[in-house]
Amino acid sequence: MKKNKPTILVVNDDGITAPGIKALMETMAEIGHVVVVAPDSPQSGMGHAITIGKPLRLDKVEIYDGFETYRCSGTPVDCVKLAVNIVFKGKKPDLCVSGINHGLNNSINVLYSGTMSAAVEGAIESIPSIGYSLDDFTLQANFKPTLKYVKQIALQVLENGLPPATLLNVNFPNAGDIKGIKVCRQARAKWAEEFDERMDPHKRPYYWLTGVFQLNDQGEDTDVWALDHHYVSVVPVQFDMTAHHAIPVLNSWKFNA
Repeated sequence: MKKNKPTILVVNDDGITAPGIKALMETMAEIGHVVVVAPDSPQSGMGHAITIGKPLRLDKVEIYDGFETYRCSGTPVDCVKLAVNIVFKGKKPDLCVSGINHGLNNSINVLYSGTMSAAVEGAIESIPSIGYSLDDFTLQANFKPTLKYVKQIALQVLENGLPPATLLNVNFPNAGDIKGIKVCRQARAKWAEEFDERMDPHKRPYYWLTGVFQLNDQGEDTDVWALDHHYVSVVPVQFDMTAHHAIPVLNSWKFNA
């Protein structure tokens, strides 16, 4: 390995054998030295969960020829924490990339996403970080049209860095004719949840979560608009959740001493 080659941590939430992570690690190998730390099973929807109260397993495995690969029993965020503290022994990689996720993480989905939470954890550790997602949940997803953009965005981050406490949420449309990249804001939307109630053999109810994505934002500067029009959406994300615009409002309230 050349000394000037960047070290790139690759993580995901779909599990270490998911086709998306294979596509990502192979693309990152064109740029730098890749280290993979990924969950041993799918962890979609885990958000920023971490494992507390039970041990974590981290095993070096020979799954992909030519790649340094570790399988973790925990969440995507656990993977990043173990990578930084155990695999890299406190010496941080030059870049953390998460994905490529099977399914979008645009709009409000960023809050629930294990893929994006892994990237957020990388950013918390002051590592330039990117989360990548494709609008295709299937194991047969075609990642090939996305890969030139995956590489291009990663190279730009390595060359230019990112603003402090910021990471990138990158989503790809499921389209063969991707028109290019749009830097966007997160669309305002929510999930209207429904729970399908069923009965187990012991006559106890159980529930399957379903829902409908409700878009409350018709702006043409959003990630939803970009994806609908066959663009790659790139949204800068921050983990500081302070509503800074609300501070003057709250300071106008009258609190008793």
